Amino acid sequence: MDTYLLAEFRRQAEAHRAPAYQHLRRTLQHAIENGTFSAGQALPPERELGKLLGVSRVTVRKAIAGLVDDGLLVQRQGSGTFVAERIVKSFSLLTSFSDDLRARGMDPKSVVLERGSGGATPEEAMALNLSPGTQVARFYRLRTAAGQPLALERSSVPLALLPDPAQVRDSLYEALATRGLHPVRALQRLRAIAFDAEQARLLQLPEGSPGLFIERRAFLDDGRVVEFTRSFYRGDAYDFVAELQAS
Repeated sequence: MDTYLLAEFRRQAEAHRAPAYQHLRRTLQHAIENGTFSAGQALPPERELGKLLGVSRVTVRKAIAGLVDDGLLVQRQGSGTFVAERIVKSFSLLTSFSDDLRARGMDPKSVVLERGSGGATPEEAMALNLSPGTQVARFYRLRTAAGQPLALERSSVPLALLPDPAQVRDSLYEALATRGLHPVRALQRLRAIAFDAEQARLLQLPEGSPGLFIERRAFLDDGRVVEFTRSFYRGDAYDFVAELQAS
């Protein structure tokens, strides 16, 4: 690891004319992105990093502060600096929140904030391709892992497809699967948001913290829309990636 950091730091210094703290910031960012430092791993102490790379502790501190602001590192009083345990979610695969976390060895849980049914709102009717007033099941859930709140989700499903809303516990997709319903494709839209006071309280963040809003419409193989979900993800816990190919 020391050899990699030193070589990458020198490469950055040769490739870019910039202050030393920026070279170090890019060096550490590359080390995190390529797995040299894994999620949850502690960084070497500031004094050791400075000695290894021949820079001052002020330079090291400034580089680390930038990565903390970017959400790549977290500092714990009395413990040190650690690589943030961010969840990478692909936009190329149709997976549920529970699937994503289990694939990373985490145990997803849900706190049901609201659950019920009623006539579709104009927004729900349009999204689900239903006639206005058609009955839908609704769920508002706080999604967590290891006791940490990660996202808020509002989901709507045609009641004809899921007659018993109480059937949904931790995973909507698992409840649908018990009825032989398996989404095969989805349309998603993403945009940046700032959490309002209520959202911030539920996610244990300061009001106005950055987040990601994703709207999803999922389809069955016969073309019916089975799910309309609006998700609010913590910006400091998630990275969304998509593979792009030239046409």
